[in-house]
Amino acid sequence: MVAAANHSSRECLLVGLWGMSGFHRIFSACFSTALQVNTLMVDAKGRNMKCLTFLLMLPESVKSKSSKGSKKGSPSSSSKLPPVCYEIITLKTKKKKKMAAEIFPTKKPASATTVQQYQQQNLNNNNTIQCCNWQGLYSTIRERNAVMFNNELMADVHFVVGQSGGTQRLPGHRYVLAVGSSVFHAMFYGELAEDKDEIRIPDVEPPAFLAMLKYIYCDEIDLSADTVLATLYAAKKYIVPHLARACVNFLETSLSAKNACILLSQSCLFEEPDLTQRCWEVIDAQAELALKSEGFCDIDAQTLESILQRETLNAKEIVVFEAALSWAEAECQRREMNTTIDNKRKVLGQSVYLIRIPTMGLDDFANGAAQSGVLTLNETNDIFLWYTAAKKPELQFACQPRKGLTPQKCHRFQSCAYRSNQWRYRGRCDSIQFAVDKRVFIAGFGLYGSSCGSAEYTAKIELKRQGVVLGTNLSKYFSDGSSNTFPVWFEYPVQIEPDTFYTASVVLDGNELSYFGQEGMTEVQCGKVTFQFQCSSDSTNGTGVQGGQIPELIFYA
Repeated sequence: MVAAANHSSRECLLVGLWGMSGFHRIFSACFSTALQVNTLMVDAKGRNMKCLTFLLMLPESVKSKSSKGSKKGSPSSSSKLPPVCYEIITLKTKKKKKMAAEIFPTKKPASATTVQQYQQQNLNNNNTIQCCNWQGLYSTIRERNAVMFNNELMADVHFVVGQSGGTQRLPGHRYVLAVGSSVFHAMFYGELAEDKDEIRIPDVEPPAFLAMLKYIYCDEIDLSADTVLATLYAAKKYIVPHLARACVNFLETSLSAKNACILLSQSCLFEEPDLTQRCWEVIDAQAELALKSEGFCDIDAQTLESILQRETLNAKEIVVFEAALSWAEAECQRREMNTTIDNKRKVLGQSVYLIRIPTMGLDDFANGAAQSGVLTLNETNDIFLWYTAAKKPELQFACQPRKGLTPQKCHRFQSCAYRSNQWRYRGRCDSIQFAVDKRVFIAGFGLYGSSCGSAEYTAKIELKRQGVVLGTNLSKYFSDGSSNTFPVWFEYPVQIEPDTFYTASVVLDGNELSYFGQEGMTEVQCGKVTFQFQCSSDSTNGTGVQGGQIPELIFYA
């Protein structure tokens, strides 16, 4: 059966077909235009059936032949259809329609090795596409987009990145960059957009710019300790906030006394208050380590002043003074000045008065600051009088000691006791494992003393993480025979990261009998910090969660 219609005064055939691919192969040569529609038909039994129909526009050659045939074989001149019968084949509604993915199965996705090879080629700027149908190797738009990273293919802009003598020319694609950064969008499509094929970026390092491009193209974050600061600068400059946040998180997790001062300087520059606060926490608790680090000499003058006037700095003043002299020497070199005493004093300027020299011990002042040559003769005499004279002279230096940090104690036992046959020490180790939910700094342990009157103990304390020694110290403490705890300190506070178990150990030598803790707790809340305890396999003298030695952990938070 054939249905015919006159569509916009042009001849057409209404044909129902099953299988579009077959239709195109058979009729593409016969019909100039096809318009697809859906119709609803009823078969001989009254059932509703859907029919996929096409309005086929006849070419002029077919139309002319059709006209001649109708004149010869039909008395009606109004019919212009060729005397050909087309079968209408219906589509049954009970069958589920197949999606394109089911009809045309996708090729096997590219292997991880293939993707890595392309990415490595792109990273090395050796990124010629080997396969003419490379798009078929990747199943997602993300993977196909990643192929264009650092790729000359279809590149419509180039960046010359880095300072003169160390530049690198990198390809880019305006659309991809504009989607990833509002700065690039304004640069390429904004009202003041400039149609430049090459853009120079001297203030960003090439590895950092590549790391930012990799994030924009591949949605991957690739950071390292050597490039994270430069990458943060690039992310801030081009307003890529998620990459900037990842850089800050990376810096926070890798923060230590060695890099805290330089990161403090950078965090103020980048206006990252959370990172700034983290840096201050490390500097306050591990001040002497931070001041002796190489990074301290690389900070700017404004950061130096903020550290020198810090009230909670937990360091001896002689250490602060020596650190300031080291910074002054490095600053002279940066300014290409001779590292003389006068020049050191010159670059320090008014910052020297932020050092609280009068709060030093007399020995530290006499053997250190007084003989450094940085102080004038009048300043040295006045400070000596400050130490010795009843009527103290006025000084430009701050004279009040720093408050430092107040140590906190985590006590893990609810009671203590002593017995005639406990607690003995014969070179065996008392040990316990602990973890915290926030970063803290362990300054030392509180230990029990003799239960048989006054006695002196030699204690070797140790702090480990997964077998690696983080801090150790050998010292003595005097026990007065009471059940109190007695502090034993590390040389420097040890930084403790959250959600990781550390091992605290002590080996005591002294009076064999001492007090010991009992009714131990597996979890203790100390302010905003939660401690968790578990037994340690290193403990060979009986200490565990329920009882034993190491009743206290002394920490800064």
